[in-house]
Amino acid sequence: MTRKIKVLIVDDSALIRTLLTKILNASAEIEVIGTAPDPLIAREKIKKLNPDVLTLDIEMPKMDGLTFLEKLMRLRPMPVIMISSLTEKGAVSTLKAMELGAVDFVAKPKTDLSNALTAYASEIVEKIKMAANAHVQAYESLQIKQQPSQPKFTTVKKTGKIIAIGSSTGGTEAIKEIVRALPATTPPIVVSQHLPAAFSLSFAKHVDAVTAMHACIAQDLQPIEPGNIYIAPGDKHLEVVRQGTEYLCRLNDEPAVNHHKPSVEVMFKSIANNVGPAAIGIMLTGMGADGARAMKLMRDNGACNIVQDESSSVVWGMAGEAYKLGAAEYVMSLDKIASQILALT
Repeated sequence: MTRKIKVLIVDDSALIRTLLTKILNASAEIEVIGTAPDPLIAREKIKKLNPDVLTLDIEMPKMDGLTFLEKLMRLRPMPVIMISSLTEKGAVSTLKAMELGAVDFVAKPKTDLSNALTAYASEIVEKIKMAANAHVQAYESLQIKQQPSQPKFTTVKKTGKIIAIGSSTGGTEAIKEIVRALPATTPPIVVSQHLPAAFSLSFAKHVDAVTAMHACIAQDLQPIEPGNIYIAPGDKHLEVVRQGTEYLCRLNDEPAVNHHKPSVEVMFKSIANNVGPAAIGIMLTGMGADGARAMKLMRDNGACNIVQDESSSVVWGMAGEAYKLGAAEYVMSLDKIASQILALT
């Protein structure tokens, strides 16, 4: 019999602890071995119970979740799923948690907690199962990179190239690592990262802060220009369309594809059809298979594609599926992708 995934729930809300326990224990593969109302109690239970995965609230008494997470990832790195609120403040805190080493997050609804969380039960269970097998690294303060010294606004020569990046779990940090190393003269980048709409603006600001390029949330019919990064909003699909000699962002409000909106599949398909051999496709860490088939279509239409390798991915789902389909010329670790982009442009 396969050993169950042992989960410790850390949350100051008794209701959340009860709901998560009920949801997770309903899975034959997961066992909630304990709960804790604050990080101090959690610290003792981690030592005693040795959980495989931790769920962690951000706002708690005695010690906030981010402070506890930083200490935990320095001293005892383990898979952590954050329980965050769908607010601007919650977005900032959650993205900071990703920087500190959290694997993923579950968005906590503002109202009707019981029904809302139960509706996302299957997603919560899948995230716990994914986290149990995720690649987790210790957080080191020395890994914090310097801000770019290059000016953001320079005259950039158009090359006709467009770089398209798709990602999910672990992608917020992976994207930042890539663009941090790119100069302001880089061809334009379009990004579809699986995130709630409430997190989009904070994510765009986080990306903009670490790169010499300019990052923004894509707007409908916005011209695509070199030196810029266009990030799909969390409630729209982002496509790239051609108008004469120009490329434009196109947002659509069609239903979710592969359970995601924005969907990497939608963006990559538009790249395959409208950009063809002038495209560079990049598939990063992420749970599931969103975008893999369309990335293969990109390659069939002449694009040069890169997938992140398994060892550097938090979870080798989307990139792994693209690799299996033969969608990429290059499979490489995250720290090599930026230099490969520059070599191709």
